[in-house]
Amino acid sequence: MQKRILTLFVYLLAVVSGCTTSCKQHAYLYNDGKVFGTVYHIVYQHPSGKDLHTEIDAELARLNRIFSTFDTTSQISMVNTNRSVELDSLFVNCFNRALEISELSEGAFDITVAPLVNAWGFGFRHREDITPALIDSLLQLTGYRKVRLEGGRIVKENPAVMLDMSAIAKGYACDILGNFLADRGCTNYMVEIGGEVVARGVNARGTPWSIGISKPEETAFYEGQELEAIVHLSDRALATSGNYRNFYEEGGKRYAHTIDPATGYPVQHSLLSATVLASDCMTADALATAFMVLGPEKSVALSKSLPGVEVFFICSDESGFNKIYMSEDFSAFLAEEK
Repeated sequence: MQKRILTLFVYLLAVVSGCTTSCKQHAYLYNDGKVFGTVYHIVYQHPSGKDLHTEIDAELARLNRIFSTFDTTSQISMVNTNRSVELDSLFVNCFNRALEISELSEGAFDITVAPLVNAWGFGFRHREDITPALIDSLLQLTGYRKVRLEGGRIVKENPAVMLDMSAIAKGYACDILGNFLADRGCTNYMVEIGGEVVARGVNARGTPWSIGISKPEETAFYEGQELEAIVHLSDRALATSGNYRNFYEEGGKRYAHTIDPATGYPVQHSLLSATVLASDCMTADALATAFMVLGPEKSVALSKSLPGVEVFFICSDESGFNKIYMSEDFSAFLAEEK
């Protein structure tokens, strides 16, 4: 849910910042639709003014057939149900990068967390009655070292291990669509899928694309949503993850959608939102999730070790007020306050 809200603001800002009387003159085109259980918005300038919507939908349908856990015939669903499948190179690339992010985050990012996410009601299966015994049993199926790529197929330590690449695949899809547009001569474009963004060149005004970072508020929606900051994005990727909307309350306790692979339980810390700038969206997407698992202190430490990565964290203090941490060079991407 948190990324659906951000999606609306990404699109709104892109339209406001890019749509002027020069839109028609510069042939900026706007395509949107649904993929991966969320929505996408794409703005681009084709050198001949061609509308690529049909081709874009076909490319997204191809990606959906690879990565969607809601499609029982997708490649990832076939892996999860131990059916024979010839893996696409895109699956292999995403899988390998996921394991790399798992290593550098010491397991905070983990695509084998699917059974736990499902059990808590945030995945592609119905929620279960949570007990310590259930969590202990599911932890036996969790751990990125329990899966590997061998001879072009996924090998699992236990057949019940399941993968969920949703925390990296949307970012990867943004990268793929960006390359798709570039291959067709587009030098100015913005691709957004479920809140993950890739932007190249400039908008119709000739300025960088404007992407909003929402204030972490539970009840605001669309028109009422306040922005914590606006990022000027060009030739970079951005991803935001947060826990402040996708949660449920039971027995007076809140359960957020980010599950710690080490404990099997929803995370409990003060980090409300993590925004990551990187050269590619696959990396930004996965790191944003890893940071939401790690919490503020470990995330700050990890981010400082990652060249080319900038971060913007929103945390709550003891009084319930928001505190901002941003990496040294992130401020260069922020719009000036007026």
